[in-house]
Order: sequence, then C-alpha cells, then structure tokens
Amino acid sequence: MTVTVLDSRALNRATLARQYLLERADTSVRDAVAHLCGMQAQEPQEPFTGLWSRLRAFTPRHLDDALTGRLVVRTHLMRRTVHLVTADDALAWRARHDTMLRQRVLATYRRELAGLDVDEVAAAGRAVMADGEPRTMAELVHAVGDRRPTPPRRALGELLVAALIPMVQLPPRGLWRAKGGVRNVPLATWLGRDVEPLADDGTDPTGQELVRRYLAAYGPAATADLRAWSGLAGLPAAVEAVREELVSFRDERGRELLDLPDAPRPDPDTPAPVRFLPAFDNAILGYADRGRIIDDAHLGLSVAGRRAVLVDGRVAATWTVQDDRVAVAPLRTLTPSEREAVHTEAENLTTFLRS
Repeated sequence: MTVTVLDSRALNRATLARQYLLERADTSVRDAVAHLCGMQAQEPQEPFTGLWSRLRAFTPRHLDDALTGRLVVRTHLMRRTVHLVTADDALAWRARHDTMLRQRVLATYRRELAGLDVDEVAAAGRAVMADGEPRTMAELVHAVGDRRPTPPRRALGELLVAALIPMVQLPPRGLWRAKGGVRNVPLATWLGRDVEPLADDGTDPTGQELVRRYLAAYGPAATADLRAWSGLAGLPAAVEAVREELVSFRDERGRELLDLPDAPRPDPDTPAPVRFLPAFDNAILGYADRGRIIDDAHLGLSVAGRRAVLVDGRVAATWTVQDDRVAVAPLRTLTPSEREAVHTEAENLTTFLRS
C-alpha cells in the first residue's frame, strides 16, 4: 500500500492550523489552553502573547480571570517545565508524569541528592503543606529541613516543588504585568479535587488520551515528536493501543507520521499570516524534528528563549520590546510585502502590550 509523503510545507500548514496560527480562533482561554495541551509558561508573561496571536479579541483580563477563577493553573508538567494547563488536565495528567518528573530532578541533581530517601522527603513535604498555606520554595525547604539534615537547598526545593508534591503556582504569579516570587500550594488544595490516580489494571488510558490530544494539536507527528513534547518515555504501548484509530504518513526523511483521520491538513499553498510567538512556544519546541517550522541554522534560538516571528509559516525573524515598542530582527532578507506585513503585526502587538 502506498503511503502518502508529507513535505515540510504540508507539515507546516498542518501545524499552523492545529496551533491556531493559520487563523485566529473564536474560543475561550480555557478551551484554547485545553486544545493546545497546555502552553509553556516558565516566563510568566509569555502566554499572553501566545494567546493574543491565536485568539480573536483576546485581552489580558481573559487569562487573568481564567487563572484567578481556577480554570487554568501554572504547574510543572511536560518536560519538567512550568506549563499553563487547564485544571482538568493538571489533575488528569499529573500522575502519568510523576515518574518522569522525579527522574529528571534526580538526574539533574545526581550528586546533591545521592542517598536521599525520596519517599521520606515526600512525606515530610506533604506534612508541611497539609495546612493548605501557600509557601515559597525556600519556606518549604526550611520547614522540611527543620526535621532532618538536608541536601543543598536548591536541589531539595526543586525535588519537592517540581516532582514530589503536585503543586500550583498561585496568582498573582502569571497575571498580567504582575511581579513577585512563586508561592506554591498543593494542586488538590487549590482545586478542591484530588489528582486522578493511574489505572491499576495495566492499561494506560491517560497515555492513550495524551496521544490523541497531542496529535490534535501538533500532528501529523512521529512518536519521537510526542516523546520530545511530553518528556515521557513510556508511550509506545499507548500509541499501539490507539493505532487503529489513526492514519499514517511519511515525511521526507522516511519517518512514520501518525495523525487523527479527520484533523485538518490544509493545502500546502494556503497563505500563512505573520504571527509573533512568545519565548519557548510549543509550536516550535513541541517536536523532536522542528524542521517543519524553523531552519536548522536557527534551532538554537528556540531553546535560548528568543521570541520568534513567523513569516509564511516559518521562523524568519526574532523580536524584542525596545522603548515600549516591538522591534524585529530579520533572520533572512524579507520581501517588501513581507516587511510591510511584519511591520503591521508588530504595531498591533505593540498596541496590545501597552494595553
């Protein structure tokens, strides 16, 4: 049977459509964050630009209201990075990410945490947080450290806050133009609901749902892309469990790409508008092979926190804010019409950022 090969432009247009970057969507912040499977948010203000580029009539108040209304939360999840995710997804996905979160923190601080009884530390941390009071990482480490000798504070804090105890970062962290440190409270305390446990029958319904949700927002994609986005190594069984629901393609390198049968795959010649992306946007970082949206020569920009400008669907410039205005630095020569389109969108973004 002949398998359709999708070139980088076809994959680009599919990504733009799934990411609400081909056409802005008329949907709520909560539903947009759900569709996108969360938004990377270790830089607290960046999701505002990400949502502005994706949603019609978006204002900062929409995200502020979703955060203070507990519809979305800031928490460590995919790849051990802080993500903005819906409350429902945080509760449903956290247990599936627990092992990965522990492994990544323990690997990062291998020497500092050597010999530590992780379960004992987790129990101590939960006991401290049982009163429901928000704490900074330093306050939590201090409270745990009063009970026993501890490893270096930073290592212990990362272990507690990012791995051992499902936490949320409370507003005003993440609110429009808000400044201040991170205050943590257990996810279950903030939402009034417990984290959903993993299935105990050997199946992986959460993993299977992650596969479907990822493809809806990022497909067509290879299993390596799914792994790069989630940080989870144990999804091959979930992929195989849902494979009969999926369709298969190949990319120009011969990799198998999986997708939902009815997901949008626009004509590769569909025009793509200029879009400004925030730092660490998952439209770029959500793949192992990022060639569908960024050239190899510029891959370093995507992990260095540089904000990107998409021109004809690909990263063609970076942007910063200088003297209260959006300033653009092209990565290639832009045509006159491209320069005009970039200038217009930069002016629109400047107006938004001043709001």
